[in-house]
Amino acid sequence: MGGERGSAGPRWAARLALVVAAGALALVLTAAGVSSLALLAVGLAGLFVTAAALWWTLSRRGLVRALAAVLALLTPGAVLVAYAAVGLLWPVLAALALWAVAALIGGHALTEDAGHAEERTRSTPPPKAPFLIMNPRSGGGKVGRFDLVAKARARGAEVAVLDPEHPQDVEELARQAVAGGADLLGVAGGDGTQALVAGVAAEHGLPFMVISAGTRNHFAMDLGLDREDPSTCLDALSDGVELRVDLGLIGKRVFVNTASFGAYATVVQSPAYRDDKVRTILRELPDLLTHHTGPRLTVRAGPVAIEAPQGVLISNNPYGLGDAAGLGRRPRLDSGALGVLGVGVDNAAQAAGLLRGQQARGLTSLAAEEVVVDADAPDVPVGVDGEALQLPAPVVCRVMPGALRVRVPRDRPGVPAAKPPVDWRALTRLAFPRRTRGTTG
Repeated sequence: MGGERGSAGPRWAARLALVVAAGALALVLTAAGVSSLALLAVGLAGLFVTAAALWWTLSRRGLVRALAAVLALLTPGAVLVAYAAVGLLWPVLAALALWAVAALIGGHALTEDAGHAEERTRSTPPPKAPFLIMNPRSGGGKVGRFDLVAKARARGAEVAVLDPEHPQDVEELARQAVAGGADLLGVAGGDGTQALVAGVAAEHGLPFMVISAGTRNHFAMDLGLDREDPSTCLDALSDGVELRVDLGLIGKRVFVNTASFGAYATVVQSPAYRDDKVRTILRELPDLLTHHTGPRLTVRAGPVAIEAPQGVLISNNPYGLGDAAGLGRRPRLDSGALGVLGVGVDNAAQAAGLLRGQQARGLTSLAAEEVVVDADAPDVPVGVDGEALQLPAPVVCRVMPGALRVRVPRDRPGVPAAKPPVDWRALTRLAFPRRTRGTTG
């Protein structure tokens, strides 16, 4: 666990962040005086105009799209030119740099104060009959590049190498292995394949092993595995520990990362998407974002209802939202809840409002044990761990707490501490905690 809340290290880091932030404000006030309010207004106006222009670029076609794209490109430059015209460009840039440093220090302080969730592992004997499935095309050929087949067989594993020219049912392969006496299942491949085999492992109560040979390896990352060298994952065969993690269930299909609904999930269904992603997205998005095509969704998570969102991401455990990389990381995989992130934007003003982050009106973020996604169409396009599917509405997603035993190397990089959002009020409370009776020092 992390240190005691409000301990000296995080407290002094919080104070330093506030001092640096105050320095940024003082710099602008000193350079611009009362004109600093006008500078702030110009900067905020530029941000909102740019966000609105990006919305028009995505949601319109033809001349309007072209003009909006030009506006989105020129507006930031126009703001900088306005600052330069009154001799305040460098003070403003320096103040922004100081503010970024303050946010970085503040984020570190809040992270240290929150501490790191203790990982619950248990030691178990090495498997006697491990069975691994490997996709030679996954991750641009990592299976061959890291000689994973030979290294796994040298450690006593039975390895089934998929034939890209003749697609195979990986679930059936895993079931046959279990029937033949396998006491561990594992996959070197993408997250979609990981999910299918993980479902079989959970069904039979067997440990599952992840080998980070996919392209993005989101599941491996959140398990704290080495994504640079997938061969290190094989250490789990001889010196490993077990984790209990949750699984997501969409209908009857298991997912380890996410199920996405809405505009993006619909676009990837297009046969042209694989050959020309950018052109297909630009062609399909206007009608999807303005609800002219595609199913109109209704999402229910407990007492919360999200009406007509353009995009919904349901994740096996919530993703962090506190930093630029937050949407790529889950601080926990055993919280017993799904993460729900919904985005609903109907006009340029609402698109600009997304700059408020988690407080934005069009953004919904919550956790729930069950989520129901309904639509005004019989079938709903869904992206499940990178696989494009069509599922009958309504689609029910739920979490299966602690359903999967995962065997990981005892020695591995680990999961970075979650970064909470930089909340300046929380930072102030951390820097200057209120004294309570009986406390000293």
